[in-house]
Amino acid sequence: MPKPIVYITRKLPKDGLEDLYKHCQVKMHSSQNPPSRKQLLSYAKKADALISVLTEKIDKEVFDVGPNIKIVANYAIGFDNIDLKAAKLAGVPASNTPSNLAANAVAQHAMAVILTIARKLPEADKFVKAGKYQSWDPALLLGDDMNNKTLGIVGSGRIGSSLASIAFKGYDMDILYFDVIRNKDLEKKYKAKKVNLNQLLKNSDYVSLHVPLLPSTKHLIGSKELSQMKDSAILINTSRGPVVDEKALVKALKSNKILGAGIDVFEFEPKLAPGLSRLSNAILTPHIASATHASRREMGEMATQNVLDVLIRGKRPSYEVKI
Repeated sequence: MPKPIVYITRKLPKDGLEDLYKHCQVKMHSSQNPPSRKQLLSYAKKADALISVLTEKIDKEVFDVGPNIKIVANYAIGFDNIDLKAAKLAGVPASNTPSNLAANAVAQHAMAVILTIARKLPEADKFVKAGKYQSWDPALLLGDDMNNKTLGIVGSGRIGSSLASIAFKGYDMDILYFDVIRNKDLEKKYKAKKVNLNQLLKNSDYVSLHVPLLPSTKHLIGSKELSQMKDSAILINTSRGPVVDEKALVKALKSNKILGAGIDVFEFEPKLAPGLSRLSNAILTPHIASATHASRREMGEMATQNVLDVLIRGKRPSYEVKI
């Protein structure tokens, strides 16, 4: 009996995919760039399973041209690129990779960006490389301490909770959080206080976003919300680009309405809002918050498990996304 065919829509690290190659014919997209729509549909036509990433829109057209698709396994914590209603109508389960290691990596990245901006590391790096460092100066590039500062976490799931742990245990920070669901564990472990979004924005020194992209979270942070933040505050976004109105963010940063921002995801990725790349008070990274060797391996293992659950074991995927 021929092995089932699995198409991987992007060039991925092979760590964690070893069992997939043992049990399936694996066809991996050869470029680091996303496939064209035509390429994606050609993969779908031949596939028993698709392993997709966030840049590929998996919708009704994909299922219509791919009648043999039995599972779409997203190689990501998020899954907003998959039309779950279309998948359900097609009878195709969708899954994701809710990796704890990836969640921890994103939280670590968020804290790293906070520290980078607060301690003026980019300015210090440029200062030294430009040959301006002549002697120790007690007034040079003074930054902020973390201790006794307030961190506002928007979205208290696994990533937000991991960031709360780092901030509370490592830096003795006060934790505020905003979520539709109360997180009693966060309150007990880290003395976190649940507040509404307005209260969080007004009282936080650092605001870190960790919500999924939903109709209710698109432009969750816009002009109004940015105006409520302290002028000494730093905004961090490692969730999804459209959660922040990027044009409004550029205006707030240009006018020093907020001190700085660390942005890993962009509203029209990979395009940036006009002027964003020229701002010295913005740290921009190319959607790498979860990019560690360990997290990628775990994500590969989880995607493999989801596919083999359906194609080989004849059951529902372990990490199925329920509509």
